[in-house]
Amino acid sequence: MASTPLFIMLASGEHEKIQLAAMIASVAAVSDRPVQVFVTMNAILAFRRGLSRQERYHGGHFHEQFMIKNVPDALELFEQGRMLGDLKMWACALVLDLEHLDHEKDLVEGLFDGAAGLAKFLADAEDGELITL
Repeated sequence: MASTPLFIMLASGEHEKIQLAAMIASVAAVSDRPVQVFVTMNAILAFRRGLSRQERYHGGHFHEQFMIKNVPDALELFEQGRMLGDLKMWACALVLDLEHLDHEKDLVEGLFDGAAGLAKFLADAEDGELITL
């Protein structure tokens, strides 16, 4: 029996929520569970190309501990999930338009499968479980 797909809507730019989304997505993907991540609102700003780790992340009680204790970077976890499992990532088309961003040129290289609208993501998520962070 196939695993129920997992859909994660990542809207927050807080380090803790991005980190949690990456941990959930990568563990589920490497556990043979299909995962789709929809990155929207403030979260998309953390995925801009060329940012250092210090520039990328902010906020949340555990942010400083993540940085000091060298917790694996969320981007690395997303990449591992993509390499080792069925993990797809979508950039919100509306937020890309509002911020004048192109997912291929302006976001982290090779991480996104493309841009998508919220309606399509929610329609696809009807067949699985949805988490919002």
